[in-house]
Amino acid sequence: MSKSIRPLNDRILLKRIEAEQKTSGGILIPDNAKEKPIEGKVIAVGNGKVLENGSRVVPSIKTGDKVLFGKWSGNEVKIDGEEYLLIKEEEILAVVEA
Repeated sequence: MSKSIRPLNDRILLKRIEAEQKTSGGILIPDNAKEKPIEGKVIAVGNGKVLENGSRVVPSIKTGDKVLFGKWSGNEVKIDGEEYLLIKEEEILAVVEA
């Protein structure tokens, strides 16, 4: 990514991790039959959510984390021809530990 992007507040910029092209039996899955991936890599993280009293909650997600999110979560954005997902921290379901 040639541009530097910083999401605002509790938003997180993700790059979807594509699913396998084949089934375990070796059958190729055509593009129109694939489901949207629900796993992604964190590219950039905002500063955190601002509470009513003015304090800020620091995000628990960090750049480089591999995360799971809902199928219809976030907003798809295109930056320099690449597709990304801009999502709120609360829409992230889990962090995948290595």
